[in-house]
This record gives sequence, structure tokens and C-alpha cells, in this order.
Amino acid sequence: MAIGVWISLIAYFALMIAIGVYAMRTATSSSEDYMLGGRGLSPQVAALSAGASDMSGWLLLGLPGAMFVSGLGSAWIGIGLLVGAFFNWTLVAPRLREQTVHYGNAITIPEFLANRFPTRALSLRTVSAIVIVVFFAVYTASGLVAGGKLFESAFAGIFNFGGLSDYAAGIVITLGVVLVYTVVGGFLAVSMTDFVQGCIMMLALVIMPAVVLFGEGGGGFSQASQTLNEVDPTLLSWTEGLTFIGWLSAVTWGLGYFGQPHIIVRFMAIRSLKDVPIARNIGMSWMLISLIGAISLGVFGRAYAVRNGMDVQDPETIFIILADLLFHPLITGFLYAALLAAIMSTISSQLLVSSSSLTEDFYRLFLRKEASEKECVTVGRACVVVVGLVATIIASNPDSQVLGLVSNAWAGFGAAFGPLIILSLMWSRTNGAGAIAGMVVGAVTVMIWISLGWNGEFMGGPGVYEIIPGFLASFIAILVVSSVTADAGEYQHITR
Repeated sequence: MAIGVWISLIAYFALMIAIGVYAMRTATSSSEDYMLGGRGLSPQVAALSAGASDMSGWLLLGLPGAMFVSGLGSAWIGIGLLVGAFFNWTLVAPRLREQTVHYGNAITIPEFLANRFPTRALSLRTVSAIVIVVFFAVYTASGLVAGGKLFESAFAGIFNFGGLSDYAAGIVITLGVVLVYTVVGGFLAVSMTDFVQGCIMMLALVIMPAVVLFGEGGGGFSQASQTLNEVDPTLLSWTEGLTFIGWLSAVTWGLGYFGQPHIIVRFMAIRSLKDVPIARNIGMSWMLISLIGAISLGVFGRAYAVRNGMDVQDPETIFIILADLLFHPLITGFLYAALLAAIMSTISSQLLVSSSSLTEDFYRLFLRKEASEKECVTVGRACVVVVGLVATIIASNPDSQVLGLVSNAWAGFGAAFGPLIILSLMWSRTNGAGAIAGMVVGAVTVMIWISLGWNGEFMGGPGVYEIIPGFLASFIAILVVSSVTADAGEYQHITR
């Protein structure tokens, strides 16, 4: 491995750790500081932090891999996500920012739900915290799998000593750096590193497709299109060969946005309500550019591979292969850093949200009600490490698919929390009984759907993405249970 690659990577790691140390000095004195950055995020940082923590390794590995295999038909996932993100910023962000302050200055989603529905507060905090920790363990594992694949593909043979494989070394190094700046600097460190990582990711997704298309061996757009038509004409079709169920399963990824705790917590932390529209415009612009880049990379990467006789064993590694093949080592190192940025930004956010729930919704609620702010910060740091270790165990299988793990966790959160967040913010008749019913029904429906394999094949046809039945079942459960039960004192007029 060229020294230039290591120079870029070491510089990147050093920058992330330096940000963590800086954040430790300014925003770790209390639980609100450590877990929510003191609600002081600028719109720029909030926007890119939400985007980078959302667009994990799947943006540079999973999505390009799907495009490499299936062509533009898989782009509907990106379109669904873009639409979902827009409505999340428009409908949820301003209301959640305002109401989490109004209802007891809540600093976690479970705490907000408990304050919003006080008659079922204990049950809500417990159930929602369990859902967060369980699904985030899987979600965090997907990021570690991506880190393992990067090191396995890019640094083959370098770490094979003492029984440690390249894949395992990638997991250890990725988690190690994330733990340092997350444990040390908390939410502010995570958000500030997300901002830097988001800039790196977007730049990489502009550079890479352009070089693949117009660099040596690329042949330009027309030549790439001709090559793809010769391989399989459906690769450049948005609809050919795509069933209605397949299309619906792709676009409904956007429903998941409303229930992703690591994303919507950024709405709670933004500096003020008037900053939300600014953050939305910045975030949506970033997301549009990044998704176009990832889609282009997968499709035109396939054309480049065919034209140059490349044998791509794992389509999810096309970004890594092209980064090593087409660029000077210093640039290759930068591109690897972009992939690590995508991975680390999401892992750190998920670890922190899981830690917040374990600290505020278990430790402080059941074990040490009188725990001091300093003690809670210390416990929060320990919980970050514990969740990271559990995720490492889940990620230990090198055959795991990044997009598969992400899709399962994304659906679990989207179904368990999405309808509940929407209705708790926008429908005044939502009550505690309905909230619990919706959360449980959504999560259980997703888990049953996955266990029965109906996301792969359903009634003899293509599989149905588990977020569809989970989201609908949860929404109906909240509406029905809230309508037929009455929790005294919970029917409150909800306003922006």
C-alpha cells in the first residue's frame, strides 16, 4: 500500500480525534451538553450532520453496488429517500424542535414520548429504549461491516498477523477511532465531525463518477451508455423489468425517515426554530448531489468494469476498486477517508443515541434517579463502548451485506417510531395507549416479516419491503387504540 494512502488516512483520523478533544472542552459538562450539544447546532452543522449520519456506508457501498447489479431500477430507493427526507424536514423538524422543549426539555426521543404521554411514561420510555438499543445494534453493525470490507478490499494481506484478518482489523480500527471522538466529545463532537465528513463524502461522489466517465478508459457518457446497452438494455431503464411491488418496496424507503432517532435528534438540537428552513435547504441540496453521485458511480462503474475487463467479485466494493485503480495514492487515501467518513458519521450517531437511551431511560430511570450530571456523562461514555462491542459481535460475519443490514434496521425504526412521531406531533388525540400499541405493533410486524422471509418472496412473487406492512400496521394501531381509549389529561392541543 502506497505511503500516500496512509498519509491521507492518518491525517483524517487525526482530524476526527482533534475535533473530539475540542468538543470535550466545550460541551460535555452536563447530560444535555453531552447528548444534545446544548441545543446549539448551527443550521449548516445540523443539516450536514443529519445527512451524514443518515447516509452511512451504504451510500458509497450498498447503493452503488445495487446500481452496479440492477441499473437505474434501483435508483428508486434514492428517489424515495429524497422525498422522505424533504417531508421529514418540513413536517417533523420544526414541530419536534419546539415540542421537545415544551414537553419538559426532553433530550431523548423516549423522554419526549414519556413527557408527551405522561400516563404511560414508564412503559413508553422502556419500550422505546429497548427498540432503539436492539435495532441500533444491528444498524451499527452494518457500518462496521462496511469498514471491514474497506480494509479487506483495500489493504489485503497487511493485517494478517496473529490470527487477525483484514476484515476484523477494519472493524477494530473503524470502531476504535469512532469510540475515541464519541466517548470524549459527545454529541457536539459527533455533529462537528459529521459536518466535515459530509463535505468529504459529497466531494468524493462528485470526483469519482466524473473520472469514471471522462478519465482514461471511461469513454464518456455515450460510450458508457452503449456498453451498458450491449450488456443489458434494462440497466438504463427506470421501469423495464421492475414490478409494481419492486417499485413500491424501493420508494417506501422514504417512510423510514420519520422514525430514525439518530436523524431526528438533530432536529431537537438545532439552534432555533427559525434555522430549520435554512438547514432543510442545505441538507436537501447536499443529499441530492450525493445521491446523484452514488447512482452515477454504480451505473457507470459497471460500464467501466465491462469496457476494461474487470472482474468485480463483490459489487458493493466498486467504489474501493475504482479508488485504488484510477487515482494517485494521496487522492485514493482521500477517497478511502470519504468512505470511512460515511461509515463513521453514522456509527457515532447511533452509538450516542443508544447510549443516551441507556443512560437516561434505564440508568437514570431505574437505577440512579438522583444521579448527578457528571455521573450521567460518565455512564453515557461507558454505554457507548458497550453498544459498540455488541455491534462488533453482530458484524463478525464477513459475508454480511451492508444494504441488507441497513434495510432491516431502517425498516424497524421507521415502523416503530415513524407513525408515532408524526401523530404525536400532529394529531392531538394520540394518547399513551395508542403510542405503545403503535410502537410494539410496528416493530413486531417488521421482525415477523423478516423472519418469514416475506421481504425476499411474498405469495409466490417478489418480496415486499418490511417497512410497508410495519408502517401501515403501526399507523392503524395508533389511530384505532387512541380512538377507543381515553388517557385522562392527554388530549392536548398541539400547535407549531
